[in-house]
Amino acid sequence: MTEHTWYLLKALILGVVEGFTEFIPVSSTAHLLLIGEWIGFDSGDAKVFEVVIQFGSILAVVWIFRRRIWQLIWGTYRRERTEVAFARNLIIAFLPAAIIGALAIQYIKMLFHHPGIFVVTLILGGLIMLWVERKPQFAKFTDSASLSDGGTDKRRSTQALEEISWKQALAVGCAQCIAMVPGTSRSGATIIGGMLAGIERKTATEFSFFLAIPTMLGATVYDLYRHGSALSGEQTSAILIGFVAAFFSALVLVKALLLFIAKHTYRPFAWYRIALGIVVLLWLSLGG
Repeated sequence: MTEHTWYLLKALILGVVEGFTEFIPVSSTAHLLLIGEWIGFDSGDAKVFEVVIQFGSILAVVWIFRRRIWQLIWGTYRRERTEVAFARNLIIAFLPAAIIGALAIQYIKMLFHHPGIFVVTLILGGLIMLWVERKPQFAKFTDSASLSDGGTDKRRSTQALEEISWKQALAVGCAQCIAMVPGTSRSGATIIGGMLAGIERKTATEFSFFLAIPTMLGATVYDLYRHGSALSGEQTSAILIGFVAAFFSALVLVKALLLFIAKHTYRPFAWYRIALGIVVLLWLSLGG
């Protein structure tokens, strides 16, 4: 196997990793950077590969929810109240990260070169997820959010995308800004942020999916505009392979995740984050 072929095979592996981790709250960026380091994949200082292939995963969401997206576009064009409100909420949630990202992207990417930050973000994020999932309103899978001791919580979680308020959307958008720190997880931050804002778990997850579309499209276009001309032919080939691999693996993951969260909490992912953070800590301690 030639060095070029091996390089592209690594890109394929990382594309699959991206697709399987983008929409679960474990941080796809942390997985891409850590596994890339472990298998010796050099994507360049600008880390364009890690950003652009994420949009392959996002296109999987576009395909899966294509009817709902078309309904949103057509309904907004016809000025249907619920669809206009949904579109407004996506814009509100998108803007905080867009503004901060445009102003601080170069400083954020500097953190990509410091694996030690993953120890903190992975473990702390896992602990926060466990804390949120222990809150009474998320203890059981009922429409009225039953308490774990059998009582009833008077607060009703937002059950549908169309019911989300602009304040809840803004809360999710602010949570997405936190996810710019590598290892935090964009999906994890937006889902947990949505749940804390009073959105039901499955609805918060779906809103996170939709919010990912403009967010990652913007990040991809911006990165290619800034660094696209500096990419070598080999790096471009790697991005294309990783992009396609991320798309097809995400198709499988998104459908499986929606089935999973219908009957389970996010606790398994929280424990996984903590375990991975400990692994990274041990790796760094051994001179990794």
